[in-house]
Amino acid sequence: MGKTMVVRYQTRPDAAEENQRLVEQVFAQLANEDPGGLRYATFRLDDGVSFIHVAITEDDSSPLQQLSAFKQFSSTIGERVVDRPAGSGATVVGSYRFFDE
Repeated sequence: MGKTMVVRYQTRPDAAEENQRLVEQVFAQLANEDPGGLRYATFRLDDGVSFIHVAITEDDSSPLQQLSAFKQFSSTIGERVVDRPAGSGATVVGSYRFFDE
């Protein structure tokens, strides 16, 4: 596996649905274009306003950065969140079928 990045943030309650819609557009574009070199998942937590993104890339470049849907999502994130997203590199210690297709 390559580089792993985990990002967590909390949206304003009135912005959570819009955030999810924008995330879904990113996944739609990924499915349509299949840029390769990326494993990516987004989770919306039970509180309804917290999101976690996990991206694993084959190298230091991220295909996400090239997607118009991701650029749209990123350009307006400050309008939807309570605090800026907190990102961190991570090391996979173990997984059970998490990355299987």
